[in-house]
Amino acid sequence: MIISAFIFNEVAAANKTFKSDSLDTKQRSIVSISAFTAKGDLQGLKQALNEGLIAGLTINEVKEELIHLSAYCGFPRSLNGINTFNTVLTERKSKGIADPEGQKPSKVADVNKYQTGKKVLESLTGRSETGPKTGYAAFIPAIDTLLKEHLFNDIFTRGVLDNKQRELSTISALTALGGVESQLGGHIGICLNLGFTEQQIRQLLSIIEIKIGKNEAAAGMQVLERITSTRK
Repeated sequence: MIISAFIFNEVAAANKTFKSDSLDTKQRSIVSISAFTAKGDLQGLKQALNEGLIAGLTINEVKEELIHLSAYCGFPRSLNGINTFNTVLTERKSKGIADPEGQKPSKVADVNKYQTGKKVLESLTGRSETGPKTGYAAFIPAIDTLLKEHLFNDIFTRGVLDNKQRELSTISALTALGGVESQLGGHIGICLNLGFTEQQIRQLLSIIEIKIGKNEAAAGMQVLERITSTRK
């Protein structure tokens, strides 16, 4: 009996570890929706949207994800995704399916959007932004202002999705896009800082491989390995 109890406890602990180190169904749906949107595969996106709603994503969560993606794969892909989602909801409603609307976005007015955006970015990276601007921010200061005020203030502070969900969406889109390894590396670092495990990001890349392609997943894996080896 003692041995049986020990084995039971060991199995339970292993299952708990496995679950905590895996993306849940909603997170996996966020990955698929973001990847198909960024890639411009509207047929694949339509299926992913239906699966996401079945997995428990609310209408407003999906809307927020598509708004968020406008900053990473551009307004054209974001708008196409939004139109596709509208079609999906219309079809589901015609079948008598009532999807929950969910929480509405809440935007608090801020007199200093740049400083708020800067604080959001610092919370994501875990690093304070001090000293003179470098790189793109020094070369074209206006782009640094747009990033802080529009992306990290206007978009990230809308609520509905938390920062972990937003960053999961971001690295999914960037991996599917390809050719943006520098930015992908930065956001993988943010995901690790926010508490995602290396195994969870590998799982994300496995989804990308199945849904989008082996080349995109392989390029993402190279970036992940570079980031994790640097952190170690």
